[in-house]
Amino acid sequence: MVADGKTISRVGIGMIVGALVAGATTPARAFDPFGWFSEKPPAVTAQALAYQFEVTGLGSDKDAEQAVRDVSLLYRLRNEAPQNGDELMRRAEADLPRIVDALWGSGYYAARVIIRVGGNTLTIERPTASGLSSGLDGFRGRALVPVGIEVIPGPMYKFSRVEVIDGRSQLPFPPAVLPPRVVTLKPGEPARTASVLAAAAELADHFRDLSHPFVKVGRRVPVIDHATRSVDLTFVVDPGAKAGIGGIGVSGTRNVDPAVVRSFIYAQRGDPYSRRAIADIRRSVTRIEALGGARIREGEALDSDGNLPLDVEVTERLPRVLGGSVRYSTVDGPALKAYWMHRNLFGGAERLRLDADLFYFTGQQNFFGGSSRRGFDPNDIGGRLSASFVKPALWGTRNDLLADVYVQRELTPNYTSELGNATVAIRHRFSDSFSVRAGIEGEVGRSVDPLGRFQYGLIGLPLGLTYDTTDRPLDPTRGVRVNASFTPYHGFGDAPPLFAIGRIQASYYHALDDAARYILAGRIAFGSILGGTLSAIPAARRFYAGGGGSVRGFEYKSLGPRDAFGNVTGGMSLFEASIEARIRITDTIGVVPFFDMGQAYSGSFPNGSAPMRYAAGLGLRYYTAVGPIRFDVAVPLARRQGEKPWAFYVSIGQAF
Repeated sequence: MVADGKTISRVGIGMIVGALVAGATTPARAFDPFGWFSEKPPAVTAQALAYQFEVTGLGSDKDAEQAVRDVSLLYRLRNEAPQNGDELMRRAEADLPRIVDALWGSGYYAARVIIRVGGNTLTIERPTASGLSSGLDGFRGRALVPVGIEVIPGPMYKFSRVEVIDGRSQLPFPPAVLPPRVVTLKPGEPARTASVLAAAAELADHFRDLSHPFVKVGRRVPVIDHATRSVDLTFVVDPGAKAGIGGIGVSGTRNVDPAVVRSFIYAQRGDPYSRRAIADIRRSVTRIEALGGARIREGEALDSDGNLPLDVEVTERLPRVLGGSVRYSTVDGPALKAYWMHRNLFGGAERLRLDADLFYFTGQQNFFGGSSRRGFDPNDIGGRLSASFVKPALWGTRNDLLADVYVQRELTPNYTSELGNATVAIRHRFSDSFSVRAGIEGEVGRSVDPLGRFQYGLIGLPLGLTYDTTDRPLDPTRGVRVNASFTPYHGFGDAPPLFAIGRIQASYYHALDDAARYILAGRIAFGSILGGTLSAIPAARRFYAGGGGSVRGFEYKSLGPRDAFGNVTGGMSLFEASIEARIRITDTIGVVPFFDMGQAYSGSFPNGSAPMRYAAGLGLRYYTAVGPIRFDVAVPLARRQGEKPWAFYVSIGQAF
């Protein structure tokens, strides 16, 4: 199919202007249910010709209507009244070709445009404004000049053929290089410029992911067939040279040692170049808490080895942070948390954080007969004071020093525990997603629970593993997160002389759509204590289920094997699982139906010593820049006597 020269010229202009329209920023529309904040018409004065503006004829196609407004001088300058009729008519005259091109870019290649200005009419056949402005002065100081753009759009044209060819050979790419699924623009779709631009961007991304950083995607002039109302489109792709990652520089640091930044860059010279490799560098570097952001600047040419040099430009954050939070659960009670943090203590991105976490226990102390306290009692106050220190990139390596110390008083329906703990560990980062750690831990404490009173001391050698491919820490939409730990202990006092505690938790996140508005999330956890007996393990070290981060709907640590009096004793093993459907209704509001299950058992492996417990519920999410605010309502299933019929939880971040 061949079009005449005029048609080809016009569609070329239409595609170019359409591209500018597609790239323009859409004006913000405020929420204005009563019209109180709607745009007011300009004031009528004797010094200028103020006018009112209207676009008609496009019906429900708001995208095309917005494209017309975006290119229209009459619309853009509507609040700047012209001084005379000639100036107003010149605006209208300049709008005609702009609007026609915008409509072609929206797929209306047979569109007609009529601009009416105070009774004067302009069309593409009669585009001149000469001699038409004399009657407009009668509106001066009396009324707004009516200005209307009437569009007769005609039929929507569609693509009849979409082809992608190699700019070097002028032949189509083989399917092994360019699978058909990459070309999302298909015959039969409306011939809109926005669709063409999106398809061109997807082609460029595909070849960049094949290690072609300098790919160029062009288009031949589309061929229009007015008889069939169709458009033939050909993309011409020049992939350019294939490249690896070259030297990686670091810039932008002022107070942070650049060697620390380099230790969080896991890409090596010669690794394949791809968009994901660039995104991985950016994500891993921004895990340094002293940094606020990272920008990857790509070189303009390949080096002598055929690799692309990169520069990681970082920005630093304010070093000191003071924050806090408030939590509340109908079964766990209220809690307050405050913290202070320094993100760059000695210039090496060292992080020192001090936390104070206080809560007021509102549950029943059932291990002494099930009495329920009334009124405020200072003995129901618990909390945790802690300090943590992280020294990343020891001597410029991928080894980090971790140190933690805390004292806490924990109150649950089943035990009271007071303890102090200190841990020092080394973490080695193999990659941004995988790390291991090993250290030494000491703890002294005392507790009282249904099995007796304990005073003990522990020396442990904690080992841990973390694997995390999720995209967001507080609101993951994709990826896997695994945390595993195993710690052998030597006990003193009432503790067993030798035992070990292991725990593993894995969660998986799957977005059902590209915009991640529908997400399935699942979690499974298992824990086991090897060695010793249940009665000799300190209460705070046993396994319990229940609570906001476990089986919602049940009281905190209220699930587990029970003694002869019905008191929960805690267990030697644990199993938990949860599944959620995270559904965004709007950009800021979401709902989350969920189902939890879990139980602790008396044996080192789940042995049926206690029945599995289940809960279901519905959550509400309010999404903020920091993370989602969570409000969950959970109902225990097969509720026992004395258990509350429901519970709700409020916090920041997803449940897991």
